[in-house]
Amino acid sequence: MRPVAVARACPSIRKGGSRAVTDVEQGDRRDSDRRFLRHCVATLAYRAAKALRGAPEGFADFRLSDTTRTPGDILRHMGDLLAWALSMAQGAEAWRPVGSRPWADEVDRFFAAARAFDAYLASDAPLHAPAARLFQGPIADALTHVGQLATRRTLAGSPVRGENYFVADIAIGRVGPDQAPPRREFG
Repeated sequence: MRPVAVARACPSIRKGGSRAVTDVEQGDRRDSDRRFLRHCVATLAYRAAKALRGAPEGFADFRLSDTTRTPGDILRHMGDLLAWALSMAQGAEAWRPVGSRPWADEVDRFFAAARAFDAYLASDAPLHAPAARLFQGPIADALTHVGQLATRRTLAGSPVRGENYFVADIAIGRVGPDQAPPRREFG
């Protein structure tokens, strides 16, 4: 029986690509998308924790030039990105940037936003935004900003050691500042 005929004969089957995809398979794909997003959030938290840990006094206000963001500005934006991602996942998209806060409060806010987003992804609540778009937008943007923080650490005289992230102990659900120690650093 051809996929189109199967789909007509059995309403629980939908056409997807070149073959019929069952509701169960669709559910597996959605679960897989959520697990991937949760791994991305855990990766972001791991890398951010490394870039933020041991930041020197005054780092939040370190400025490369009059036209660049400070690390405090970047970290605040990263928290905004994760709050935005959560709002999209919940189906109530809202961009609500917050005002400036002390560095420690920004660090706490970032990890709280990561925990809230991860908790939603771990729940049975519907995902109201495509997983690929959540990755390509707020998550990828936040990962870029982690690199900016690490670069600024070096320029501020407090470098972050390089690491082989392929072997890093990154675990779904571990999205706070307390992360596993690096397995293979260099530099």
